[in-house]
Amino acid sequence: MKALIQRVAEARVTVSGEVIGEIGPGLLILVCAMQGDTDEAPAKLARKIAALRIFRDDERRMNRSLIDTHGAALVVSQFPLAADTSRVNRPGFSAAAPPDEGRRLYEAFAHHIEAEGASVATGRFGADMQVSLVNDGPVTIWMDTDA
Repeated sequence: MKALIQRVAEARVTVSGEVIGEIGPGLLILVCAMQGDTDEAPAKLARKIAALRIFRDDERRMNRSLIDTHGAALVVSQFPLAADTSRVNRPGFSAAAPPDEGRRLYEAFAHHIEAEGASVATGRFGADMQVSLVNDGPVTIWMDTDA
């Protein structure tokens, strides 16, 4: 699985003008299931993200995790994270998991990040979503279970 994580002051996802998920301080997590991802991948990625020390402590150092701060996570499916741009100007997405598998792994990831102790809001898998955020820092980190 791949994820792009952004530390945010707030974030929301809208579908057809309706806000379907929003959070205050925490993480916006864009997630993509890849072909070959195992059932263990969502839990592994959730553990890594929940423990990632990217929030400020009292000395303003990045030394606290999502769980330490009682932050929230907005989890949004993002198959374009699988984009292959190595050969052409038009990205290819064949490395992404098929839709049914992608949905299952995305939902499992959201469940696992919640099980780690975060309050979770989600987007809608496969929908045309508009995501807005106030990036805090800015702090943006790329993660991959294969890395």
